[in-house]
Amino acid sequence: MKFDYVIAGGGSAGSVLAARLSEDPSVSVCLLEAGGDGKDMLIRAPAGIVALLPGRPKINNWAFETVPQTGLNGRQGYQPRGKALGGSSAINAMLYIRGHRADYDDWATAGCAGWSWDDVLPYFKRAEGNQRGSSDLHGGDGPLRVAEQQSPRALSRAFVAACGENQIRPNDDFNGTEQEGAGLYQVTQFWGGKRNGERCSAAAAYLHPAMSRKNLTVITGAHATGITLDGKRATGVRYRTAQGEAFAQAGREVVVSGGAFGSPQLLLLSGIGPGGELAARNVAVTHDLPGVGKNLQDHLDFIMSWKSKETDMMGLGFRGTVNLVKHILQWRKDGTGMIATPYAEGGAFMKSEPSLERPDLQLHFIIAIVDNHGRKMHMGYGFSCHVCVLRPHSRGEVTLASADPLAAPRIDPRYLSDERD
Repeated sequence: MKFDYVIAGGGSAGSVLAARLSEDPSVSVCLLEAGGDGKDMLIRAPAGIVALLPGRPKINNWAFETVPQTGLNGRQGYQPRGKALGGSSAINAMLYIRGHRADYDDWATAGCAGWSWDDVLPYFKRAEGNQRGSSDLHGGDGPLRVAEQQSPRALSRAFVAACGENQIRPNDDFNGTEQEGAGLYQVTQFWGGKRNGERCSAAAAYLHPAMSRKNLTVITGAHATGITLDGKRATGVRYRTAQGEAFAQAGREVVVSGGAFGSPQLLLLSGIGPGGELAARNVAVTHDLPGVGKNLQDHLDFIMSWKSKETDMMGLGFRGTVNLVKHILQWRKDGTGMIATPYAEGGAFMKSEPSLERPDLQLHFIIAIVDNHGRKMHMGYGFSCHVCVLRPHSRGEVTLASADPLAAPRIDPRYLSDERD
């Protein structure tokens, strides 16, 4: 099959690109996605992430692991990544958070022309359909729905109040004039209408409404295995489905949008990357490009959990099971209630030192006991709080564990390898 554009990876970037490029009826677009269509009930129901994140079984989730980390006493990190149209926006907590404006200005100062805060803000506004409406910093009519939480728990409001008692001022808009402070997160969920309280993934926002276009071909269950080249020009993508091997030819461009792990892996499998590493994996070098897979940056996150006698939260047990049925019925009726929860209802941005110009720590307050991304369950009720380092100094890499295109990549974030962390 021949197309103008072939996109490898139907996640957040791929979904948007396929939808936007195919707005031009004179071009043909092919989108390849290894997972499903991203319309499962567990994806649409926000609370369904409790079943998706553990990655057992690996439905809608690549469920990657890091190599053992020296900085974590040899423990491995867990890396859930979305495997469906919408990518990780189909399995994340739906929190709508932009980077601090100074982060974008830093990129521009470092040489990324066009990426300053003033440059990117119009695109944020164009994408955003915020329930609060349009303003100087927000869009009200964009395809990505941004909503107030449908039914935040009293416990989450108590967390925000407790932050205030600890000198963390209230903030009702982390994407407003100032990021610092504590408040309730806004979420990427549909608001109003029949889909009120449903997850609004990148696929739901951009791609699903465009699927009927005749010039757009979306192939799910298609695992990209390599990019073909004519010299150093990409000409198409090889992929594998349940029916066997196939090839999508690109007349104009190949777009690689497999995320922080999938994109470098596909390039490396195609012989694009550090020549010595490729040769060591018996991969023929087509373009010796040393930077592929390097400079991996990941936020290290620590979770504290407590058990509680309160029951107005997610919990395991007889009472929790009975309540869950009630919550499901309520959500199916009007999109409200516990099933609409992002779990991380409350949060805060704070500074580890008062002298810092911007927050370097983020808190996520969870209305459940969280242990190893939900892979270790606990009976009863409780709550948790994530503490996340926003600007890590440690740098890692993504390399090939094997020349087998179906094998997981070798992920090494090198957590805490820089003493500043």
